[in-house]
Amino acid sequence: MATSVEAFPRGMTIGEQLARNARRVPDAIAFQMGAMRRSFAEIDGRVTRLAQALAARGVRHGDRVAVLMTNSIEMVEAFVAVVRLGAICVPVNFRLVAPEVAYIVGNCGARVVIVDGALVPLVAPLKDADGAALRLIVREPAAALRGAEEYEQVLAAAAATPVQAQVGENDAAFIMYTSGTTGRPKGAVLSHFNLFMNTVNMFVALEIMASDRCWLGALPLFHIAGLNGILPNLCVGGKSVLLHSGAFDPAEVVDILEREQVTSCFFVPTQWQAICAVPGVRSRKFALERISWGASVTPPSVLKSLGETFPGARSYNAFGQTEMSSITCAMRVDRHPEKLGSIGKAVPNVEVRVVDDQMRDVPPGEIGEIVYRGPTTLLGYWNMPEATAEAFAGGWFHSGDLVRADADGFLYVADRKKDMIISGGENIYCPEVEAAIDAHPAVREVAVIGVSHPKWVETPVAIVAAHDPAAPPSEAEIIEWCRTRLASYKKPSRVFFVDALPRNASGKVLKPKLRDAFGNNSAA
Repeated sequence: MATSVEAFPRGMTIGEQLARNARRVPDAIAFQMGAMRRSFAEIDGRVTRLAQALAARGVRHGDRVAVLMTNSIEMVEAFVAVVRLGAICVPVNFRLVAPEVAYIVGNCGARVVIVDGALVPLVAPLKDADGAALRLIVREPAAALRGAEEYEQVLAAAAATPVQAQVGENDAAFIMYTSGTTGRPKGAVLSHFNLFMNTVNMFVALEIMASDRCWLGALPLFHIAGLNGILPNLCVGGKSVLLHSGAFDPAEVVDILEREQVTSCFFVPTQWQAICAVPGVRSRKFALERISWGASVTPPSVLKSLGETFPGARSYNAFGQTEMSSITCAMRVDRHPEKLGSIGKAVPNVEVRVVDDQMRDVPPGEIGEIVYRGPTTLLGYWNMPEATAEAFAGGWFHSGDLVRADADGFLYVADRKKDMIISGGENIYCPEVEAAIDAHPAVREVAVIGVSHPKWVETPVAIVAAHDPAAPPSEAEIIEWCRTRLASYKKPSRVFFVDALPRNASGKVLKPKLRDAFGNNSAA
């Protein structure tokens, strides 16, 4: 619902945050990608024109506009232009195939799609909510595609006067579709206020300082962590350097960190491992003040390398999920070396409990589901009232993550609730088994899943990528390694070897793909 005019001087919507900095620091560089640099004033002007163009094409308050692009400054412009109108932006994962894209565009009822030229075939056949052909605004020349319009031409023809849209902080800003690890993707509806409060939480929990003004945006912007990475600097007027989507090149990252004197960045643990292994990295001149990671457990060896490679940087473990906008727990690792492996404690403005299936708090040391409430909690799932009601059972948002708290209140992830293996009545938490196997010197990465067993119902199997794929350890060697480190029922019954584990854009291992590939290998 639109808010009253009297509230606008106090508004902290995403569009207004950009406009404020365009007035306050107009010439400061807002975004940089390769050789392209655009100031806050330039970005704001282009966002205004795109918002006017969308309005001229019938986009109104509450309408959905899908953005199917790889990382670019234009992608940021599209995000802000859509939400400045009071419409809802729907980022779409460019790695999806046509049926997956069709589901998201159809589920949200998008009227317009802003799309990269190479991705047009994914959306060209689709219709809007009224059955008409989708309007397409294409970032590359679109002459060959009938009915599509080219991004720069659209901006050049649009009015430069500010849009007169009434946008409230509690209005929906984004629909972020989850990765769909438990079935069809669900669209988490996030408001301007949700995302602003998450930014506040990041400022406090990750100790973002006044000098911490050059962010390296390495994650894909369609992902909640990629979006949230750029919002603090959009709020305070700092610079964000964006990396191209595609193959991760650790040597290129090291060059950018040094050349641009980046002060803060986020990578998943496997990426940090590769960065720390770049030849000569420890002799480079960095300005990093803050480094952070998340998405998976960080092996102690990687934490040690991070400390040795970037000795002057504060290090943080961040934990959360899309539905919570996203960060829920954090810990400054160098302050708590005795809590290695913990995700820390709840960030400001997020309440947490660890509960059993009857919503009773479990005592320290016992495993339960972590549930949340607070101003960063999603508004609901788009067009899924039953899923929304289930997620909010008991008045708290149910994360699906299993954790335990120690006597000091520090939290440790046990597993995803639906990924837990129950073997012969015993609960087996995959991260515990993965950590044991990861410690083997020949193992580069590992994932554990459950498969059927004629006696125990379920049993764990391990999928391993070796440091040397040409000479991996044997299955018997891995099982024997676990025998002395885990209870017998926890050791894997089978071990399969792959060149690399499949991961999504946020770096999380795609266990559904592993189940598809190895789940039918029942272990006797």
